Amino acid sequence: MTSLADKPRSPRHIVWDWNGTLLDDNHAVVSAVNEVCAAFEREHIDIDEWRAVFSRPLLQCYERLLRRSLSDEDWARIDVLYHDAYRELLHTCGLAKGVPHALEDWRETGRTQSLLSMWFHEELVALVTQLGLHGLFARMDGLRAEIGGGSKATHLERHLSELRLDPADVVLIGDVVDDAEAARHAGTSCVLVTTGVMSRSKLEGTDFPVVDSIPEALALLN
Repeated sequence: MTSLADKPRSPRHIVWDWNGTLLDDNHAVVSAVNEVCAAFEREHIDIDEWRAVFSRPLLQCYERLLRRSLSDEDWARIDVLYHDAYRELLHTCGLAKGVPHALEDWRETGRTQSLLSMWFHEELVALVTQLGLHGLFARMDGLRAEIGGGSKATHLERHLSELRLDPADVVLIGDVVDDAEAARHAGTSCVLVTTGVMSRSKLEGTDFPVVDSIPEALALLN
């Protein structure tokens, strides 16, 4: 349980993660992972098993999942398999509990927020716009590489630089350890939610506050 002593100092800007944080997409993620499992003759998994194995870099994560070394060709194949299967279910994914109302409440306080995701940039912007959330964010940045799976740390530094923000005034809210590591690298605060693809025990190992929903995360910041 998070104590008052664990609360980050009151920030003026939130950098939000997308997948597993603002977007409730766990079922699509697990289904896409199981497409990869089937292609590599590995039995299917459930969300608890994926949370237990999930980590970055993703290449090593999939090597543990598939119980084999992966070549560059294997990794390129996995990337296509996963993202094609995920896209097929993306239209079935909804927003996390409290979204967009919690974000609108934050904006009403006069503070700002932005979106930083490891999902592909053009698709991210299109989906956020389709869902009517784009007006909430001062900036949206997604992955501009052709293949995903890297660290978020350098992306966060660039994101903050583009917004001309002092990291001390920023909190990153995300759902995986990589978010915490990016925040620590960039010098921002961080709050983690248990709504995504990583177990609570792994999140608590970061020593950042861990909560179960977006409204709970925002309650720590007021």
